[in-house]
Formats: sequence, structure tokens, C-alpha cells
Amino acid sequence: MLPYDPEERVAYLTQTTLATDETAEIVDALRSRYPSIVGPHADDICYATQNRQDAVRSLAAMCELVLVVGSANSSNAARLVEVARREGRRAQLVEDASELRLDWLEGTTRVGLTAGASAPETLVDEVLDALRALGPITVDEHRTTQETVRFSLPQQVR
Repeated sequence: MLPYDPEERVAYLTQTTLATDETAEIVDALRSRYPSIVGPHADDICYATQNRQDAVRSLAAMCELVLVVGSANSSNAARLVEVARREGRRAQLVEDASELRLDWLEGTTRVGLTAGASAPETLVDEVLDALRALGPITVDEHRTTQETVRFSLPQQVR
């Protein structure tokens, strides 16, 4: 419980890489305690983070295990693991193919593979190659959105 009266002026900010569904629960609790609380506009949420989390929710519904390629210190990648687990799926964070463990795959017929925003595609390809080395696999790409946002370079570097 926060030590403020419900009538006090209160504001909140969130980190853009937090799991959006979990953040919504916290914001709802704050709003019920502080009806006049002020927060950021909805468009302040990082679209790429939201898209990746939505994609992991969808992916988790189709598989038994979700592998997330990303750094152990990546908040974005850690949130993707959390999102998959909240969907009731086993999920593991791997920095690269060397961290795959065979026991994760026991009894698993469908594996979902995704990556944190800063993970290079080559690392994802290496994880796919490591899975292929274990036996034949079928790879299906599952798109949930098409990102079309483009950012222009600042005037100083054009």
C-alpha cells in the first residue's frame, strides 16, 4: 500500500519493456486507489515491445515450449519469457545455441522460437540449426503484425 491519501496528486510512469498485461494490472490497482492518478498517453508504449509480447502470446498457444533468444540482462527478452509462462507454457531464455538443453525438449513436439528486440537474427538462425541437428524439423513463420513504422535520422546526422 502506498502511503498517500487517495485525494493526493499522484502520477505514474512505466518502463516500456515491462509486460503490458502485467503493467495493466498494476495500473488498474493504482487507479482504483487513486481515481485522479495521471499516467502517460497510451501511444507512449513502445510499439515493438507490445508487438513482440502479443506475438509471444499467440505463439505460446501453438506450442509446448517457447525459446527466447536474448541476453540475460535484456529486460525485453526476460519479459517475453514471462509472457509465455503466464500463458501456461514452459519458456527458456537462451543467449545462443550453446545454451540449449536436451531435457527441455523431452516430450515436446512443438517449439516456439522468438527473440528479444536486440538479439541478432544470426543467433536465432544458430538455434534453428542446433534444433535441425537433432533431427528433421518443420519451420513455420508465424506473423501477428506487420511493423511499418520508420524513424527518420535526426537532422544532425543526415
